[in-house]
Amino acid sequence: MAARFSFSFIFAASLFLLLLDCCSGSFIGICYGRNADDLPTPDKVAQLGLYLLSFSQFQSNADAWIKNSVLPYYPATKVTYITVGAEVTESSYNTSSLVVPAMNNVLTALKKLGLHKKIKVSSTHSLGVLSRSFPPSAGAFNSSHAHFLKPMLEFLAENQSPFMIDIYPYYAYRDSRNKVSLDYALFQASSEVIDPNTGLLYTNMFDAQIDAIYYALMALNFRTIKVMVTETGWPSKGSPKEKAATPDNAQTYNTNLIRHVINNTGTPAKLGQELDVYIFSLFNENRKPGLESERNWGLFYPDQTSVYNLDFTGRGAVDMTTAANVTRSNRTTWCIASSKASEIDLQNALDWACGPGNVDCTAVQPSQPCFEPDNLASHASYVFNSYYQQNGASDVACSFGGTGVKIDKDPSYDNCIYMRDGNNKTSGGNTRAMSSTSSSQQKGICYSSISIYLLMYAAFWRAGEVVVCCKAFHTMPEIR
Repeated sequence: MAARFSFSFIFAASLFLLLLDCCSGSFIGICYGRNADDLPTPDKVAQLGLYLLSFSQFQSNADAWIKNSVLPYYPATKVTYITVGAEVTESSYNTSSLVVPAMNNVLTALKKLGLHKKIKVSSTHSLGVLSRSFPPSAGAFNSSHAHFLKPMLEFLAENQSPFMIDIYPYYAYRDSRNKVSLDYALFQASSEVIDPNTGLLYTNMFDAQIDAIYYALMALNFRTIKVMVTETGWPSKGSPKEKAATPDNAQTYNTNLIRHVINNTGTPAKLGQELDVYIFSLFNENRKPGLESERNWGLFYPDQTSVYNLDFTGRGAVDMTTAANVTRSNRTTWCIASSKASEIDLQNALDWACGPGNVDCTAVQPSQPCFEPDNLASHASYVFNSYYQQNGASDVACSFGGTGVKIDKDPSYDNCIYMRDGNNKTSGGNTRAMSSTSSSQQKGICYSSISIYLLMYAAFWRAGEVVVCCKAFHTMPEIR
């Protein structure tokens, strides 16, 4: 959402539905926009009244802000990120040169208090920071921002902070309907978009845009920086020209997004890569300018009633089958390793499936029925098919970065029986969110309801100060 704030900080607070410190992996959060005059009163308020300019010029201002606006709420509120500037490259004010100095001063303030390893400093961007996003492998940053981006990326890499991006497939569809299908934007594409440079298959725009950022980072030799989505979502209402802005489409997009993220499938170029995502927004905001859709991104109305139902466990309120991007065949199919895949790609995909993909790979171990023939393609085929069947036999579940292919002939042999039609179904990629069993039963996997993170906004308007509000979910849809 371009140019929302001229001068801004985003204050990220993690407030748990249940304590899930044992958990690793991707998470879903909610952006708490405050551009409205009819929202419920927050429980806690952190007063913020400094400008980006003063943060960049004076260390004492950053020190004072951390002490006055973070410390009083920490660690009772689990503060995880402070982002300096929101989409500054979209601002009509020439503020980008102030961001990195301000980031350094905020980091220094955190170091003085020993919090720099617990609270990361970054800055959010719109997709407009790229000059090209398709095909994903051609993703490139806009050269006009080079003076700002290079030192910022160096800061992120040095301090292990994420690259924060706001991604909205809705806008790509709305503004280019002749080029982008609605199903592709909603994680429901029945066909695949192929990156001609890599051969990777994309079934949704969200993944394609994420990978475009990763390729842009790699093009500048920043290979260790992770991407974090600080805003994404879909509006539930729009102007007459915004026919895709409906409650059904908003519910479909966000439900499929949640499933996609908590399954830890990653993206075609980053298979199994964890991705943290914040849904925009908690409430509709009646004071936002622009088309009608701008005021209708909320999950809730200001009176705290739901705009539509949304299930954060990943099982979903939409009447669909398992994972996001589902396209089921009417006949029985299996997924095996592609004969065109390189050994290194197969090994990486196999390692992911037997690890974060939660496939039981016992059958391909020595002395087990699928160990022979003892080669990578055979082992990968059995494991790929197990993941494929456990996750609804969907197209995306047989992608494996382009190393998996679907077939309609049963590949079982001797005593090695390939799973079919979900038989012997075990927990798949979204295990973390679907059971209440004790986490001690499987190391590294937390069996509990997904935690809810709130991304709090604080905008520094030239006209005066605003507040950032901390509010936690207790039980959906009740807000306390």
